[in-house]
Amino acid sequence: MNTIHILWIDDEIDLLKPHILFLEQRNYKVTTCKSGSEAIDVLEDSNFDIVFLDENMPGLTGLETLNEIKEKKDNLPVVMITKSEEEYIMEEAIGNKIADYLIKPVNPNQILLSLKKNLDLSRLVSEKTTSNYQQEFRKIAMELSMVNSFEEWAALYQKLIYWEIQLEDIEDIGMFEILESQKVEANAQFAKFVEKNYPSWFDNKSESPVMSHTLFKEKVVPLLSKEQPTLMVVIDNLRYDQWKVFEPIINTYYKKDSESAYYSILPTATQYARNAIFSGLMPSEMEKLFPQYWKNDTDEGGKNLFEAEFLQTQMKRLGLNHLNYEYHKITSLKSGKKLVENFNSLKNNDLTVVVYNFVDMLSHAKTEMEVVKELASNDKAYRSLALSWFKNSPLLEMIQHAQSLGFKLILTTDHGTINVKNPSKVVGDRDTSLNLRYKTGRSLTYENKDVLVAKDPKTIHLPSITMSSSFIFAKGDLFFAYPNNYNHYVSYYRNSYQHGGVSLEEMIIPFVVFNPK
Repeated sequence: MNTIHILWIDDEIDLLKPHILFLEQRNYKVTTCKSGSEAIDVLEDSNFDIVFLDENMPGLTGLETLNEIKEKKDNLPVVMITKSEEEYIMEEAIGNKIADYLIKPVNPNQILLSLKKNLDLSRLVSEKTTSNYQQEFRKIAMELSMVNSFEEWAALYQKLIYWEIQLEDIEDIGMFEILESQKVEANAQFAKFVEKNYPSWFDNKSESPVMSHTLFKEKVVPLLSKEQPTLMVVIDNLRYDQWKVFEPIINTYYKKDSESAYYSILPTATQYARNAIFSGLMPSEMEKLFPQYWKNDTDEGGKNLFEAEFLQTQMKRLGLNHLNYEYHKITSLKSGKKLVENFNSLKNNDLTVVVYNFVDMLSHAKTEMEVVKELASNDKAYRSLALSWFKNSPLLEMIQHAQSLGFKLILTTDHGTINVKNPSKVVGDRDTSLNLRYKTGRSLTYENKDVLVAKDPKTIHLPSITMSSSFIFAKGDLFFAYPNNYNHYVSYYRNSYQHGGVSLEEMIIPFVVFNPK
């Protein structure tokens, strides 16, 4: 590989000597300039692969220098580095086709990542895929700095998944590093977005996405009728990317009417999100109105034993008692086969709800069984394993039966899951909940930067186990680890699939409607 030649323009370039040494030790060649006008002269006589440009300089400003560079060498990638987060500067820079945008103070690894994204990406894409992907990838990088609504986040996440699946057969570590870095960056920005906006989604005055507790009323009820039976399948723990690899199989029997993303509530855990789907209520309301059905984290016993009862209360509240419906939960191959055998008996129902637990069991088995750890070592392998199950499952047989009997099909889930890679230390008393992606309890001690905090659970409609209980949710790919026996704990859970926290993978999930072919 030829040596990469970098032009770095900064009026305080002497302060960046450690960064330059870091790059030179990795065989990058760095030429420095202290002003925009000096850089324009240097560009006349030399060729560079990339430019790092300080936005705030005396004389020619960063934006003016950028204009000059683009007039002379339009295809030369320029990375803008600035102290300012003012929106007009960002918009000006993006309008002038910058390749990347970094906020000071930058560290050497950020510089290295920017080089990989902008130079390795170009090389890999030209070798392995079409120019369309290259353009789209850069566009996604730009969008990440601008996205600011729940609709835009859903669209961006779907775009990331699309390209991840398109590129999954490319055997190149560098490509996957770039993809992973973009997902990590997206999740960091998404966590900030959720932290800022999530509480307001429960305020009637603000616009909010369809969420777990509004899903049935908003999305399912308008589809129900006496004229056509409906099969609603809730696959526990189904990620959006897994649904996308299931789609071609289902398309053999059904044509897709609509596909949309909705948001799981926090915690993105079964006892909260799935109970919310079937009750049409947030957890604090379930605890208040149905204490006989609701269990908190520290209560003994199963937490999802009353979904059928919750569904019954919601059907009644929504005035749907005239519809015939049944609820079934599948937790084993045997129970799945039994429902397949009796499927014809469901044709007189207006609504049949099937909760299918296999994908959730798969994610937990990955933590506990070495053979599954090997089979689902990363997202690509996890998708492949889920697809292999689906192709040979009673669930696919049910879908085939439903198609032959003329059922409308709804496919959805309660939450997704994320591959956790980095531990975050947390301390709590013995009554603290056990989940690795969220904790609730008193006197929690944690790393502020790693978590979204709800000091008063009522603000996000969650129950309080005690008067002083709070909730914390892990961001990105973090998982909570106690200081006791720390190294063993971290080794055991790292690279496992967990849910309960704040990430694109856990919160943005599919809702798909089909009619039989």
